[in-house]
Amino acid sequence: MGCLFHSTIADLTDRIRSKKISPVEVTEAFLQRICDIDPKVNAFVHLDAEGSRKQACAAEAALTRGTPLGALHGVPVTVKSCIDVAGWPCPAGSLLRKEYVAHRDAPLVHRLKAAGAIVLGNTNTPEFLMAYETNNLLKGKTSNPWNAWRSAGGSSGGEAAAIASGCSMGGVGSDGGGSIRVPAHFCGICGLKPTPSRIPSTGHFPPGAGAICWLGVVGPMARTVADVRTLFDVMAGPDPGDALSAPLPANSGENHNLRDLRVGVLESTVLGKSTSETQATVQRAAAFLSDQGFAVESFMLSGLDRVIDLWWFFFGPVISYLFRPIVTGHEEQISPMLLEYLAHADSQGDLTLDQFVAACASRDHIRAEIVRQMKDVSVLLSPVSSGLAFRHAEGSWRSGAEHSYRDTMRYSQWLNLTGLPGISVPFGVSSEGLPIGVQVIGRPYEEELILTVAERLEQARGQWQSPPL
Repeated sequence: MGCLFHSTIADLTDRIRSKKISPVEVTEAFLQRICDIDPKVNAFVHLDAEGSRKQACAAEAALTRGTPLGALHGVPVTVKSCIDVAGWPCPAGSLLRKEYVAHRDAPLVHRLKAAGAIVLGNTNTPEFLMAYETNNLLKGKTSNPWNAWRSAGGSSGGEAAAIASGCSMGGVGSDGGGSIRVPAHFCGICGLKPTPSRIPSTGHFPPGAGAICWLGVVGPMARTVADVRTLFDVMAGPDPGDALSAPLPANSGENHNLRDLRVGVLESTVLGKSTSETQATVQRAAAFLSDQGFAVESFMLSGLDRVIDLWWFFFGPVISYLFRPIVTGHEEQISPMLLEYLAHADSQGDLTLDQFVAACASRDHIRAEIVRQMKDVSVLLSPVSSGLAFRHAEGSWRSGAEHSYRDTMRYSQWLNLTGLPGISVPFGVSSEGLPIGVQVIGRPYEEELILTVAERLEQARGQWQSPPL
């Protein structure tokens, strides 16, 4: 069974359809895997063993009847614990939400189940998702499967750790400033931040609506790009509960002549300096694409200083303002991480209507400017963050800290303000034995293209190694 936990979705569904292994056998194996591994990583918040077994029996019965099967038939998946799954606690890492139980499935969860997925459980997050390390007063910290002394990242750290450690075939995270891509980079898996509303965020906490609808998205995470693509295809599509969603046709990416595709290696004095190993990994990825016939060139993107400042305005002061009614009077129940974020976000005084209106207009103008600059360079390569998985408790919102999030995570944050899609692909391993991801960035609504480019990188890289646990 060992190879089962690090196989691909395509391999597993082939084995299930050919009846070489049953959905019940697969589910029991993953439930046992979680019992064996999760005490080491602490990725899970809720494990629905009974419900998983019922889903597996139904999947097996469908095979026997010859019922048409979905793309994920019998595949065990997980979901970040800020996304509604009917009957499950979905606390988003907070004691203030520990009694919250979802009454209905989020649309993306409904689509996973309709495609035949076995939804095993949900995974850990920092409180209210507001940190790049997964730790909270409700469940505690999630460790990196590559090194237990290191963070799995945040805010989708539990999801990344579950997938990397072979406790899930894939799943769903969310991303307001790198929260899918950074944990994927830290844990050596793939994670896609789509264009806002390619996958509906209905049923996510905090809700992605109003002024922050451009920032937060939900997206797939898995060990391979092909698995990410499969999950994306299942979950993508409009939903009336998501104000930005539109009935866009799927695009395989095959309409592009990849030989003529211009790929820019992102350069910016604003995003900071990444580690030498990170820089070397990005350059190696660029060289691989160049060898495959892509037109690869350095690309300077202007205006990112304004993008980063505006991202923080919405992610910091605006979201903090929206949290105030929830947290006021309950400070003793709030984790130190969230208290630090709130203090940092509120440090510039009260938010004014003039500031807010001006920021909304500036966001739209700078987004248009960034997209115009990418008119002829449709794909960019960059680091995911300036460094690798840091040690537990070393990340901070404090200015001047060694791992200050406003400095080290800029490579991911700017995409959330501009609404661009991006995927993290593991492409190297550091001298300390930690994975290094490369970020493939595209223009709005061109997820399928960046997935195709990411697959080329994956092919050039070769077989990926699982973490040592």
